[in-house]
This record gives sequence, C-alpha cells and structure tokens, in this order.
Amino acid sequence: MTIKRIENGKRMSQAVIHGNTVYLAGQVGEGATVADQCRSALAEVDRLLAAAGTDKSKILQTIIYLSDMSTFGEMNAVWEAWVDPNNTPARATSQAALATPDYKVEFIVTAAL
Repeated sequence: MTIKRIENGKRMSQAVIHGNTVYLAGQVGEGATVADQCRSALAEVDRLLAAAGTDKSKILQTIIYLSDMSTFGEMNAVWEAWVDPNNTPARATSQAALATPDYKVEFIVTAAL
C-alpha cells in the first residue's frame, strides 16, 4: 500500500494518506479567542481534507486539546456550527499545555477517503 504525504516539511507533513485513511497533523488557528482559533483551525481542516480528496462528512475521529477546559462551551459552539450533524465523528476533548501559550485549541483529525 502506498503512502502519500501532503505539505511534507522538514519536521512533519500536514496530512498523510495511507490506504483509505487520511491523518491530519494537529491543527491550530489564529485569533485572540478560542472561538476565533477554532474557526481558523477548522478552516484548515477543511482545506487539508479537500487536498486529500475528502471532506468533514468522512471524519472518523477528532481529538481536541484545549489549553483551558473552562473554554469547553465556547469551543463546542464553534464545533457544533461546523461539524456535519449527520456524520459526527468519535471525539475526545482534553486539557493540555499546547506548543505555545498563544494556542488555545488544537484539533487532530482522522478521516476516510
């Protein structure tokens, strides 16, 4: 089975396709609020899934990291407006220290092609 890498860099690829599955690198967004960062990061998820030949209706699993769990509701409001309501993935959300203090949320997505 072949492996295809999308936006392959020195440290990581933004997406890797193996078989009929695409794995996205953790996606973070821009903005001052969790909501802003969610919208920005989820737009990147959409872009990368399209580059792989799929879309959010095919997401199998999403892992979400929040820098502060008190923003869970704010993140969920953006998520629920974005996610395909007929094809919701398995999902987990945890609190974690992210790569920089500016990051408030990170999405890790696995999808089918």
